[in-house]
Amino acid sequence: MRVRKAVIPAAGLGTRMLPITKSMPKEMLPVVDRPVIHYVVEEAIKAGIDDILIITGKGKRAIEDYFDRSFELEYYLREKGKLEELREIEEIGEMVDIYYVRQKSPLGLGDAVLHAEKHVNGEPFVVLLGDDIILSQKPAIAQLIEVAEKKNAPVIGVENVPWDLVGRYGIIEGKQIENGLYRIKNLIEKPSPEEAPSNIAIIGRYVLTPEIFDALRETSPGKDGEIQLTDALKSRLKENVMFAKNINGRRYDVGSKAGFIIANIELGIARDDLKNHVLQHIKKLLREVRDG
Repeated sequence: MRVRKAVIPAAGLGTRMLPITKSMPKEMLPVVDRPVIHYVVEEAIKAGIDDILIITGKGKRAIEDYFDRSFELEYYLREKGKLEELREIEEIGEMVDIYYVRQKSPLGLGDAVLHAEKHVNGEPFVVLLGDDIILSQKPAIAQLIEVAEKKNAPVIGVENVPWDLVGRYGIIEGKQIENGLYRIKNLIEKPSPEEAPSNIAIIGRYVLTPEIFDALRETSPGKDGEIQLTDALKSRLKENVMFAKNINGRRYDVGSKAGFIIANIELGIARDDLKNHVLQHIKKLLREVRDG
């Protein structure tokens, strides 16, 4: 199995981030000086992916514009001698081959992935959710690809979450076969803590094979009217071996308000040109809180 294609679903309405997502795609929310989706595309590139399909929807034109060339801006920067800024802008337009298809109705993650079938063209592929940033020494999706190529099977990225949060995630039931690697026995979408077989949660990274498309076509919409990718994967467990791997890295759920704020703080601190300013302000705020 050789994986060279990526699918990034980015058609969601971003309701957790309202009201800002009324006029701006959640994938374009800025984390320091780059939109969320920039980090996701960059992760795919670092993992050796050279072909990316982004699933967009109504109001998502800003994503296409961001990864396109901007000749007027490039001309202006060149004329003003802003060569470092020019280099950054040119690199964005040349990052990788990116293609787009629209999901015309908000029918869920499973339906969004189904829109990638023609582009995938019978090859294994990865899925990276457009509102999850994962920082790691080895790209998160590369960690999954390594397992998928070794096991010749689909692999889902997971992490352990607090038990009181399991109802926000798809949860796996599995047998650990290596440290942090599980053979999946069952998948449960957003169970209560009492129903959950574990606190091992599915996060926004997958390596999938083309068989998933038949499963998605056969999957009925859930109670929210959406086709869930988790349900389609679960339907294939009897016929197909499937694995889950704990991703080594730090994940930011930038589709939530708290996660968005935390990502900006931590990625700001990680920048040499911003670190001192951010830390000094945090210390000032902590003193003010302490002193009442």
